[in-house]
Amino acid sequence: MAKKSAKKSASKKTAAKKSSAKKAAKRKPNAAFMKPLTSSPALAAVIGDKPMPRTEVTKRLWDYIKKNKLQDAKNRRMINADDKLGQVFGGKKQVSMFDMTKLVGKHLK
Repeated sequence: MAKKSAKKSASKKTAAKKSSAKKAAKRKPNAAFMKPLTSSPALAAVIGDKPMPRTEVTKRLWDYIKKNKLQDAKNRRMINADDKLGQVFGGKKQVSMFDMTKLVGKHLK
């Protein structure tokens, strides 16, 4: 019986060490995501014309989509394009949220 209790206490100690190691190593934001990019005129009509990082572009796009209720009611993963977003999406009327980032990336430099 003594061997079992020794194993349990040893595993608890290693688990405690692992969790403290994770807390010590803080994640640094990727510099590529934080680099300000300029948007094309079509995208600037939706999010604004100031240079901004990719994270901010995505945030503003979602703000625009929610404000104008462009998310499909039945399939929430699909985005219905209005006139402004249609130019960004290459003329497509409906795009999935996963394809949206790929299409928007073409409008950033």
